[in-house]
Amino acid sequence: MTEDDILEAAGEIEALAPLDSTTEDFATAISDSVKSFLIALRAVSREDDGGRAISLLLLEISQVLLAGARLGAQVDFEPRSEYQPDVGPDADLDDMRLRLAKLLGGVDTYSFVFDPYDPDVVDSQLSDDLTSIASDLENGLRHYRAGDIDEALWWWQFSYVSSWGNLGGAVLNALLSIVSHDRLDIDVDLDADQVAAADEMLAGDSEPPR
Repeated sequence: MTEDDILEAAGEIEALAPLDSTTEDFATAISDSVKSFLIALRAVSREDDGGRAISLLLLEISQVLLAGARLGAQVDFEPRSEYQPDVGPDADLDDMRLRLAKLLGGVDTYSFVFDPYDPDVVDSQLSDDLTSIASDLENGLRHYRAGDIDEALWWWQFSYVSSWGNLGGAVLNALLSIVSHDRLDIDVDLDADQVAAADEMLAGDSEPPR
């Protein structure tokens, strides 16, 4: 065996070394948050009560954004491989997206500023953005369940910074606008049809919690 072969083998051994317990505990906490969000989002998409759905979505997106903020506060995670390992096909979330679109109805379409330092207003749909967030999170979860914790943490962190963190913030703001309009009777940037849809959706869920 040449010296180069020995160095290469040593590098592979180092790369496969187990994670420290702190990182493993952190990964477990993030995976628990991800699983909770994915289960809850599917459940909300089957809700019959639009007002309750808005409140639940506001809660769930707030909680998963907390997990994202924890990822963003960490040093950059590094995957063990240059290429993302194959962990099977993406989850089929289209039925959930369609259910969310039907449930949200007139408040599904909204606008937000993608980059506050280069402010261009973007039109989007809550149902599409929630499904996109779920897709990013589910991809990392498949790596986690396959035992590749490094890859899972890297993907969750990278996709949070590049994609789902921004979308989550926009979704949170839109949902809060709907709730604020209903509970505080304040003006929000909704057209007449959206105002009517929001009022109707939240009619049975307008009392603030005690």
